[in-house]
Amino acid sequence: MSIKHTFKATVNWVINQGESTQNPRTFSRNHEVSIANKLSALKVSAAKPFRGDDALYNPEDLLLSALTSCHMMSYLYVCAQNNIEVLSYTDSAEGDLEVNASGSGSFKTVRLKPKVTIKDINQKELALSLHKEANSLCFIANSCNFPITHEAVILVE
Repeated sequence: MSIKHTFKATVNWVINQGESTQNPRTFSRNHEVSIANKLSALKVSAAKPFRGDDALYNPEDLLLSALTSCHMMSYLYVCAQNNIEVLSYTDSAEGDLEVNASGSGSFKTVRLKPKVTIKDINQKELALSLHKEANSLCFIANSCNFPITHEAVILVE
């Protein structure tokens, strides 16, 4: 048996005075994304290499952040199931996007680099191995068609 959940987002873009979408080099990529039942909209643009505003989030940032956030929550869940007390979790994830001559492209790989601090040294190996289980539970990872690697480090405090 499966349970279905529906998530909703609205994107809003309006052309600026004097712009034209007839020239792909000149129109603004800046827009807002609103998520149902959330307090504020995200200000989003294209990534800088695609003529976007580098100060704003871009879809590639959001994909990578969704992946690392989902993995962390899945990892904390499996640690709790195994009675591992996690004291801190930091991830400096990286993703490689490849753009083809046609302008199409895709992520080819993502490297998650979680640095996890746990309380009990006797659980260090188990804590390291649970990243694989967390990846298999992660909704976002299960939706991706590219490899996701884990370069995890477990520290004990």
